[in-house]
Amino acid sequence: MSNPQQLRYSKEHEWLSAVEDGVATIGITEYAANALGDVVYAQLPEVGDTVTAGETCGELESTKSVSDLYSPVTGEITAANQDVVDDPSLVNSAPFEGGWLFKVRVAQEPGDLLSADEYTAFSGN
Repeated sequence: MSNPQQLRYSKEHEWLSAVEDGVATIGITEYAANALGDVVYAQLPEVGDTVTAGETCGELESTKSVSDLYSPVTGEITAANQDVVDDPSLVNSAPFEGGWLFKVRVAQEPGDLLSADEYTAFSGN
């Protein structure tokens, strides 16, 4: 399992793309997707919602359990991935590509996000 070097990671197992024009893309890591098992339902924040770093903003339901979804940054939702709502298995099959969850206009970014190498050491992968 390889964590893309260009992303940053939270200790809640979300990834964050580089901020472009103030907007970042958020998803969950391959490690988290594998731990969840087959994702069968995704409840994502809606466009216009405000999210706060470290607080819940949705949930993912799998054949094993229900897991809260946390935002790694504070800001306003600019997009939610309707493809994941329609086909939640994308979270498992392409967590770093088509399985992204939402985009947020970043108002505040916490200083405790991890590099790929730091996340790999943290998660043991």
